[in-house]
Amino acid sequence: MGEVVKIKILGLHMTLQFDLQSELKKCKTPEDLLGKNGLLKRLTKVLVENMLDQEMSEHLGYEKYDGENKPSSNSRNGKSKKTVRSSSGEIELEIPRDREGNFSPQVVKKYQRDISGFDDKIISMYAKGMTVRDIQAHIEEIYGVEISPTFISSVTNKVMEVAKEWQSRQLDELYAVVYFDAIHYKVRHEGKVISKAAYTCLAIDITGRKEVLGLWVGESEGATYWLNICAELKNRGIQDIFIACVDGLKGLPEAINAIFPKAQVQLCVIHMIRNSIKFIPGRVSLEFMRELKEVYTAPSEELGKDKLKLLEEKWGRKYPSAIKPWINHWINISPFFGYPPELRKLIYTTNAVEALHRGFRKITKGKAIFPSDDALLKQLYLVVKDVSKKWTKEVHNWRACFSYFSVAFSDRLDLTKVR
Repeated sequence: MGEVVKIKILGLHMTLQFDLQSELKKCKTPEDLLGKNGLLKRLTKVLVENMLDQEMSEHLGYEKYDGENKPSSNSRNGKSKKTVRSSSGEIELEIPRDREGNFSPQVVKKYQRDISGFDDKIISMYAKGMTVRDIQAHIEEIYGVEISPTFISSVTNKVMEVAKEWQSRQLDELYAVVYFDAIHYKVRHEGKVISKAAYTCLAIDITGRKEVLGLWVGESEGATYWLNICAELKNRGIQDIFIACVDGLKGLPEAINAIFPKAQVQLCVIHMIRNSIKFIPGRVSLEFMRELKEVYTAPSEELGKDKLKLLEEKWGRKYPSAIKPWINHWINISPFFGYPPELRKLIYTTNAVEALHRGFRKITKGKAIFPSDDALLKQLYLVVKDVSKKWTKEVHNWRACFSYFSVAFSDRLDLTKVR
């Protein structure tokens, strides 16, 4: 037998005749849970109407059907219908009335027509890293709604189906910049705990807005896995990328160019700097960093190469591991010298995707081990969904960057398709 929802408002308990387990078993698709007539929409209606009834009881000073104890002549006077918007669509609510007409509900205020977000509170809290037990306690304390951990898990598990649809969605034909990076987590796999890479592709589209193209989990970060990801991105609609920003992973530039041959691959200068400084003693690090800065801030590639030669002559023999990567990878470091300052700031570092990864770490820091790949993907997808709500404006100095693209890549940019 399924459970019912228990409500506690203003210190009073009541039971809603809503069999959650039975209803959950009927949910076979994301539409069944989140759709026009989905479970969350129906549950929202039940919860809100019962909260309104309880507010009326508090307003009148007595419970429904307990007229003997009413403290005044005011009483219930039927209900009126009101349609409100929710994140699951429109819901028709029955709003209780009193005879004196002075009842002013707070759950759904008199002229309020939108309660969007009420029905996705559980998913939102899970997205922010709260555990199932934390969510259960929070909902009971703040909203007076007592629900089981099983129900919360069932709701969040449905997210995977939505995430898979998101992961396979059609993408734009062209992206101006795509950042390729990975972050590592401990995941349980076949009874063992191993380190896995969560691969992230963050793009800036031709209108200057950020978009996460996808998330993937693999056993280790490697060029072959990235090659498969690039192939998937092309299968989902991407035909061209102007600039691909990457870290120093061996073979990654070749993997990208194998699928997107026209893409200019830019190696993250910040990664190169961090790698070099690891091999420089602290007593000379400031001097080395000052001279290294002259390389990557040079006004042209030719001058940058000259500065690198001077750097090698002074430091190369003593600290070869700090200098050789710059020489060996110069072909993928140097493209940004040909870009205007506004675009240089945008692509010479993978800070954009690293900022997203900081968001991942903030939410996942309390979870030392994920029980499965799906559990990790579910959590990261919810972070992306939450963070991307803030990406409503174009990136800084986008107009200057776009002006450059429109000239430098005029043969690949169809201005008639730019929204």
